[in-house]
Amino acid sequence: MTTEYHNPVMLAECIDGLALKPGGVYVDVTFGGGGHSRAILNAMVPDAKGNAGKLLVFDQDPDARANAAAIDDPRLTFIAANFRNLKRYLRLYGVRQVDGILADLGISSHQIDTPERGFSTRFEADLDMRMNQQGDLTARQVVNSYPEAELHRILGMYGELTNARTAAAALVSGRANQSIQTINDLKDALKRCAPRGKENKYFAQVFQALRIEVNDELKVLEEFLEQTPEVLSPGGRLVVMSYHSLEDRLVKNFINKGKFSGEVEKDLFGNEIKPLHSVTRKPIEASTDEVARNPRARSAKLRIAEKGEEAGKGERRKG
Repeated sequence: MTTEYHNPVMLAECIDGLALKPGGVYVDVTFGGGGHSRAILNAMVPDAKGNAGKLLVFDQDPDARANAAAIDDPRLTFIAANFRNLKRYLRLYGVRQVDGILADLGISSHQIDTPERGFSTRFEADLDMRMNQQGDLTARQVVNSYPEAELHRILGMYGELTNARTAAAALVSGRANQSIQTINDLKDALKRCAPRGKENKYFAQVFQALRIEVNDELKVLEEFLEQTPEVLSPGGRLVVMSYHSLEDRLVKNFINKGKFSGEVEKDLFGNEIKPLHSVTRKPIEASTDEVARNPRARSAKLRIAEKGEEAGKGERRKG
């Protein structure tokens, strides 16, 4: 039985960004409902020798497995793992380099719309927020056991709350009387902190902060990005779609600088040392028509990078 997920955002732009090659090997590290993967499979063609190509897809959410099983295509391989383990699992399947990697970051509409997952402010449910339901850490544990200073850091850094210190103190005060178990408990503990008339946005920021902490999302993204230059073949493409500034900043810096902070390094001749170069000057954003059809597309930013041929030659010389 398949599970309904969101409509793929900027589907045509993602496929164009991958610049598919005949008989190529590709990776979709965020399979979800399989919308992007189906489009990749439909666009793939054999090469002159008849090699049909491959598509390896990653997803740690058990709900995604049924969607992969529903695609009857020998070119597709489903990998039930977090994409922070990209290189390890590709090697396990005998793949060392690929021609393109797609990542559609963030939370899916399916996860938001499943009340018991605890991702949405619209439902009353336990505070869970695990993308991998086999994971140990839940949002409930974060709000009930983290020290006030840690809550302050998370809410400020990941939720970008302007009153993160006040919110952290409110959580600690609230849990002193009774543990915060559910979404409504969390809202009750923070209701005095939310700006009047902007409660929904405020709680969305709180939920974002907790979700990022529970799933270690930014560290996962960093680990994934650091592996992409080695995994991509020369001329291979990296296509990443993000939905908030924290993710987009990491992607932008890695593409433009080869690292997540500081200035790009240069060699003795003044040439920039970075394995990827940006294909587009600015991030691609969804059209007005797409946003009207699919509100999730409103915050999406699509960045495309390519691995240089020279980087590939350097790697071969090292080998």
